[in-house]
Amino acid sequence: MHMNLEVRHLRLVTAIAEEGGVTRASRKLFLTQSALSHQLAALEERLGTRLFLRLGRRMAPTPAGQRLLQSAGKLLEDLRRTEEAVTRLGSDRSGVLRLATECYTCYHWVPPLLRAFARKWPAVELRIIADATRRPLDALAEGRLDLAIVSTPVRDRRFTVAPLFADELVAVVAPDHPLAVRPWLRPSDFATEDLILYTTPEESTAFQKLLVPAGVAPRQVSEIQLTEAIVEMVKASLGISILARWSVAPQLAAGTLRVVRLGRHGLWRKWMAARLRSSPPCAWLDDFVRLLARAAAPAAGRAAGRSS
Repeated sequence: MHMNLEVRHLRLVTAIAEEGGVTRASRKLFLTQSALSHQLAALEERLGTRLFLRLGRRMAPTPAGQRLLQSAGKLLEDLRRTEEAVTRLGSDRSGVLRLATECYTCYHWVPPLLRAFARKWPAVELRIIADATRRPLDALAEGRLDLAIVSTPVRDRRFTVAPLFADELVAVVAPDHPLAVRPWLRPSDFATEDLILYTTPEESTAFQKLLVPAGVAPRQVSEIQLTEAIVEMVKASLGISILARWSVAPQLAAGTLRVVRLGRHGLWRKWMAARLRSSPPCAWLDDFVRLLARAAAPAAGRAAGRSS
C-alpha cells in the first residue's frame, strides 16, 4: 500500500502550526519559504484537502489539518524516542544482553555475577531467554539471542566461541544406595536403575556419551526439568540421577547425597560462550563473558584449560 505521508510532511505541518506561518516555519526547518510552500501545496494535493487556511497574517489548521497534527505529535515523539533508544543500543555503554544456556541448572551461575556486571555496565539490561534453553544455538542463529552458553561442540562456521571452564558430570545417589560406596561406575551399572534426568535421553550429554555407546538402557528413565525436584527424589531413593558435581555441592556438604564418578577418569563437559560471527564488536558483551568464566569456574569445581 502506497503511503502519501512521510516524516518530513509531519515535521512540516507541525512547524507551520507552531510558528503560525510559512516564513517562520521555513527558518525553523532550514528551508526557503518557496520550497516549504511548494511542499505544503504538494502534500495537500496528495491528500486531496486543504490543511491550513490563511487568516490575516496567520495560518490556522483546517479540521483535516488539526487531525493530522494530532497524529503527527504522537508519531514524531515516538520516532524521537526510538532514535534515542537505537542510538543508546548502538553505543558501547548500553544495550540488551539476551542470554540462554544449554542446561536449566546453569542459570544458577548468573545471579552471582549480576552485581559486578551492573556496577560496570549499569545501562545494560540482561534478559534470560529460558524458552531457548533446549536449542540455544538455533535461537542464536535466528537472532533471538546475543549469547549462548553451551557444552555441545560448535562446528557451525556462523558462530564464534570462547572457552569458559569444564565441569564434571557424576552419578547422584542416596547415601544408603548400594552404588554410593563404589569409586566409579560402569555403563552396565545403570541397567537395573531408575534414572532421573532434567532433559530427554537424546539431549543428555551423559546418556549419549556414556550409555548409548555401551548399548545400555536404564530400567526406567524419567524427565524432570527442576533440579531441586530431582534432588528430593534421589534423597527419597526413588531413583538416581546424573548431574554436575557443583549443582549438588550443598547436599554433599550436608551428607544428604553421595556422588560417584562416571568411569575411571570421570565424565567432563567443556563449556563455551557462543556468539554470531557476524555480530559487531561489543565491549560489555566481551566483559560479561570474562565475568562468567571467573564466576562460574569456581562453582563448577574446575577451571577451563585444565586436563580432565
